[in-house]
Order: sequence, then C-alpha cells, then structure tokens
Amino acid sequence: MKTRVLKARVDRNVCIGSAVCVSVAPDVFELDERGQSHVTHPEAATDELLQEAATGCPVQAIVLEDEDGNQIYP
Repeated sequence: MKTRVLKARVDRNVCIGSAVCVSVAPDVFELDERGQSHVTHPEAATDELLQEAATGCPVQAIVLEDEDGNQIYP
C-alpha cells in the first residue's frame, strides 16, 4: 500500500473488539465500554502504523481513507 493515508475510522458494526489495533497503536486506538475500538488520537498515527493496525484487524473493521476521502482499505 503506497497511497498516503490521512484518516482511519472503525466500522463499529463490524468491530468485534479483538484489540489488535490497540496493541499495534495504543496511542491511536482504544476500546470503549462496549469493548469496541475507536480512534482517540488520530494525530499520533503514521501511515505505517495505521496500515499495520488495519491489516491486522481480523474482521477488517478499520477503514483507511486517502486525502480525497476515497476508501483505500479494505
């Protein structure tokens, strides 16, 4: 994946709370009281970190978008 990532979001309809994203990027993601992930500090993310978290998610709940708002993953 070579496209610049500017935004990550968690599809909470898909998230199962595996916390892979939290273990990969604890400064960016955390689990809420329902056990689902969400982005807390997007400014702490690098493209590489977001890509690693997204590709590590077992249900592909992390959506990555480019600078034009186009979905680039999954």
